[in-house]
Amino acid sequence: MSFTSKIQQLLALLNSCSSLKHLFQIHAQTIISGLSQHNCIILKIINFFASHTPINSSSYAGLVIKQSHNSSNSWWNILIRRYATCHKSSYTEAIRFFVEMRRVGAVSDEFTYPFLFKACSSFLGLEEGKQVHCDVIKIGVCNNVYVQNTLIHFYGSCKKIVDAYKMFDEMSPRTVVSWNSIISACVESCWYYDGVEIFRVMRKCGVQPDETTMVVLLSACAELGDLSLGKWIHGQVIEQGMFVNCQLATSLVNMYAKCGAVDYARLMFDRIGERNVWTWSAMILGLAQHGFAAQALELFWKMKDCSVKPNYVSFLGVLCACSHVGMVEEGHRLFQEMESVYRIKPMVAHYGAMVDILSRAGRLEEAYKFIVHMPIEADAVIWRTLLSACHIHDISDHTRVGEEVRSRLLRMEPKRSGNLVMVANKYAGNGLWEKAAKLKRDMKERRLKKIAGESCVSVFQNP
Repeated sequence: MSFTSKIQQLLALLNSCSSLKHLFQIHAQTIISGLSQHNCIILKIINFFASHTPINSSSYAGLVIKQSHNSSNSWWNILIRRYATCHKSSYTEAIRFFVEMRRVGAVSDEFTYPFLFKACSSFLGLEEGKQVHCDVIKIGVCNNVYVQNTLIHFYGSCKKIVDAYKMFDEMSPRTVVSWNSIISACVESCWYYDGVEIFRVMRKCGVQPDETTMVVLLSACAELGDLSLGKWIHGQVIEQGMFVNCQLATSLVNMYAKCGAVDYARLMFDRIGERNVWTWSAMILGLAQHGFAAQALELFWKMKDCSVKPNYVSFLGVLCACSHVGMVEEGHRLFQEMESVYRIKPMVAHYGAMVDILSRAGRLEEAYKFIVHMPIEADAVIWRTLLSACHIHDISDHTRVGEEVRSRLLRMEPKRSGNLVMVANKYAGNGLWEKAAKLKRDMKERRLKKIAGESCVSVFQNP
């Protein structure tokens, strides 16, 4: 068989390869045939590892590259991308592969760094990212727009907004992705109005926003609870003639629901042609949080009838609804169903919702036992939920649950004045004046003051 025919045969085998065992056999044949250094064959092997195999098998591909006489940086880039975009446990491996790449003398380029910054963003590796940034400057690709965009995203993910904005400020030209990256960085770090201000500048510069821009801004409005700002952003979507895809529609539903405009949220929801689980979940949670428990439960059953598999947000919403209408048994059944049927591991918020269901129903001892036997440690919010219920359902503390919760809460947050005030008021209400006075003296000695109530008025003017 001729040299060319042998190469074509091996390439055909690699193209039809479907398992790791099969690949090892083909690779052995390339070595026996003396074709293990052929670029096309090496590239096929690397691409197979990058798209078909478990992440822990990619080290084999690294050995293939290192043993080649003329390793290409594109081969390393394929593996770095594989690590940077795969399972969360592999993000640091992308950095390790980059170090190995430099060690063997392969030259990085503008295609290497975006995935490295993505990996650093994923595991919040600020120091590692800064070192990679230094390498970007040394190599001379710091003015590449794709590298700059991922740098903004990296610094934003690490909550270094000043560094992200400095990077953005030095950019020229800027794409819509650049603007989206800095707006997203502000919103993710709770600099909501700064993100809106940057959007205003974006419009003045004549840059057309896209659907991603609006999704990010609507999430800011939802977190602020600023309905007027959210309506203005919705108006911008209409004015720009944007196609309202599923993600954008879900953001609109979420914004209206979180801002208390449940009727608007439901109107948007009913008009959406394509809904995913997040759309359903946003509407269910919005209804539940604003007291429309029956509607939330009805929508949850309808979602299941439409063969949409609920997620953790869906269950949080329906548990909240059960709490409002006192459906203890149904809430408990749904809580069990989360893990047994849908394989969704409950989070702290779900445990808190279950405690709220039991507490509102006056089942204090049951709620206390539920907290104690939780597989994760209860936070102060959960204990405060139960304590508030004790003040309503067991004023005289006959069950002794209230006293136990109070002691746990004071041990957990000894410097939180709100806890001390709550306990002192409870003592005073039960006529235990000496205990109440002692707590207030302790607060005075430790210079702890009751946090004053707050209210806010929006004075923000739309751009």
